[in-house]
Amino acid sequence: MDVQIKKGVLDACVLYALKGGESYGYKIINDLKGIIEISESTLYPILKRLEQSGALETYSRQFNGRLRRYYTLTPLGEQKLGEYKFDFEAVILIYKKIFGEKQ
Repeated sequence: MDVQIKKGVLDACVLYALKGGESYGYKIINDLKGIIEISESTLYPILKRLEQSGALETYSRQFNGRLRRYYTLTPLGEQKLGEYKFDFEAVILIYKKIFGEKQ
């Protein structure tokens, strides 16, 4: 898969996983099982990039004696998720036209 397409898909999946409310890395990975396979080494750079872009906010809290970082969607993150949906719908239409599938 093209790197740019994959990047968009992964970003959209992470934003989707956070749509239901705050979460943390391990839970995000588990929530995405059955949708897309993502490793910790892939997830954390995505989370950092989304945070730096303003799509996510983070905070840390103690859990079982360790700090756990939690992520939440910002209004910008919700907007980006909507934009991904629009973009992917356009890609699906193109795919169907290229490969001759009926709508």
